[in-house]
Amino acid sequence: MNTLFVGIDVSLKSNAVCVMSPAGETFCAFSVPNNTDGARLIVEKVLSYWAAAQAEQVRFGLEATASYGDLLAGFLKQDPSIPSSRKSIQILNAKQVSKFKKAYGDLPKTDRIDAFVIADCLRFGRIGRETYMDEKGKALQQLTRARYTLANDLSREKNRYLHHLYLKFSEMTQSPLFSNNFGAAAMALVEEFESVDQIAYTSIEDLTAFLCQKGKNHFADPAGLAQTIQKAARSSYRLPKTVEGSVNQILAVSAQTIRFYQRQLKEYDLVISSQIDNLPNPLTSIKGIGLVYSAGILAEIGDVHRFKDQAALAKYIGLSWTRYQSGEYEADHTHMIPSGNRYLKYYIIEAANLVRQHDAEFKRFYQQKYAETPKTPHKRALVLTARKFVRLIYALLRDNRLYTPPAVE
Repeated sequence: MNTLFVGIDVSLKSNAVCVMSPAGETFCAFSVPNNTDGARLIVEKVLSYWAAAQAEQVRFGLEATASYGDLLAGFLKQDPSIPSSRKSIQILNAKQVSKFKKAYGDLPKTDRIDAFVIADCLRFGRIGRETYMDEKGKALQQLTRARYTLANDLSREKNRYLHHLYLKFSEMTQSPLFSNNFGAAAMALVEEFESVDQIAYTSIEDLTAFLCQKGKNHFADPAGLAQTIQKAARSSYRLPKTVEGSVNQILAVSAQTIRFYQRQLKEYDLVISSQIDNLPNPLTSIKGIGLVYSAGILAEIGDVHRFKDQAALAKYIGLSWTRYQSGEYEADHTHMIPSGNRYLKYYIIEAANLVRQHDAEFKRFYQQKYAETPKTPHKRALVLTARKFVRLIYALLRDNRLYTPPAVE
């Protein structure tokens, strides 16, 4: 099929465009503003070369920083000048284009050269099917990606909190005094007691009453926990008074930030759940996955049929391993590929961690992989479980069917 290739290097203010023939001849290269007027000019130029190339199809390829290409992709998708059946729009990965460019030797770095490389990358056809989503998918993706960013911010803030918690109460970060150092009782203990000395020399009765109040009577043995906390406080390092005040202030602000992020995360979860609830979603038939994580997975995968098989989907996610073979030698130990869709990888791994707690087959598989290595067993077992989970996701979405757990022997 005769196809016209249009490479577009998108930036905040302008778009560099290259229109290429099926034989690799550059029909034209130009720059337009990154607005609707510029987008219309792109369509006009493409149409002017349509007849010259005797093309039956047009493939647009966009390489964009952040979300600068989303609006242009939407315009090209909806513009009626070129029938939908005659065009495809793909958002290219910048790393993929950069590696493809290296095959040319020492090409200069300019926007127009980049547009040429994008068009030629399209022409060689080493990329998947159309990746631009419909409006509902894009709306959901905006929410799930924003939630991903917030979850990362929350994780970083918790790490900062634990760093300063060690300075104030070193034993609390070294010993499992609480099942969760970010629980209500644990954070109240850090915030309301000025120093470990104050914790160490408070009466057991008062400390027990404090734990019962802040823990809402959820502790099985609050008096025993109070004694354990006091013992840990006596073993902890002491800060100079001048430093102690600063650390307390940092911890107080950090605790407020953590609670703010947690509230924001709950709001995102509510909005995402309401949006995905109205869309076909066979993934919720898997016990443990829930609406939010399934939404994150669906929003990034889009049309699963653009992946030829589950291995292609795994590679797109980044849950794939390199292969090293030379002659008769083949390495037993290989590394996971460094590329992939970070949003999709996050939601797949988080979902797999929940599913392996609820599904007998995934639980068995996780425990088997956990027992195989003494080095970072949880991380390795979880990643391998996520890879197995990808096969299930691909099958359910491909066939549009619900999950039936295997019979437990």
